[in-house]
Amino acid sequence: MKVYLNQIMLLLGLLAFSAGTFAAKEMNAPAPDFTLKSLSGKNLRLSELAGQVVLLNFWASWCAPCREEMPLLNDLHNKYAALGFTVLGVNVEEQTDKAVSYIADRPVDFPILLDNSNSVSSQYKVIAMPTTVLIDRNGTMRYLHQGYKAGDEKEYVKLVKRLVRE
Repeated sequence: MKVYLNQIMLLLGLLAFSAGTFAAKEMNAPAPDFTLKSLSGKNLRLSELAGQVVLLNFWASWCAPCREEMPLLNDLHNKYAALGFTVLGVNVEEQTDKAVSYIADRPVDFPILLDNSNSVSSQYKVIAMPTTVLIDRNGTMRYLHQGYKAGDEKEYVKLVKRLVRE
């Protein structure tokens, strides 16, 4: 029941944000640190990436916009990795087998983390799927974007370029 309610809340949040234009909300708050297990089995701690620009992408396998966005985020990750940029995909499903299956069929080059207790998505107040948070080299959350529609990745590129130049 909890999974179903979480999905309904996230879907409602997505619907609320999908009708508008791209609007990355500017932020200036410390990014909450966390440790999550990755699909590779290793734990990853956000603070280990200090000095890099990080794009956190909260997603679920049942989310169509998330599935559409995933290969575009992979391209972004690969294009800017040499400049100190990384993408972290944070899967929010309680049952991790669907995330494992999805990524097995559509591999990405960035770490996929498992937030099956929704502890990290709660820390980041995720209310829509997907939710993307850009964190600067100092560990400060700078931009928040909820939802995804074709073309949003162009704005991600602008924001990532801005942050890697700082």
